[in-house]
Amino acid sequence: MLEGTVELSAVALVCDDETVEELVDVLRAIRGEDHPDWADYRAAMVADRRLVARLRIDAVCGLARPQYAVPA
Repeated sequence: MLEGTVELSAVALVCDDETVEELVDVLRAIRGEDHPDWADYRAAMVADRRLVARLRIDAVCGLARPQYAVPA
């Protein structure tokens, strides 16, 4: 279990606002590569009214090592 706070960004309203820029950064970090059509991605984020949820973890409790985690 995680305990913490969630901060929500503003909703993406235009293709070059701070939220869309952060969504681009998040996608790049997850995929490790560029999107084939950034203009389309940006437009989709605005059309879907996407936002970013930032989870700041204050505490972790539960199993010391999840049962599904196998040592390397």
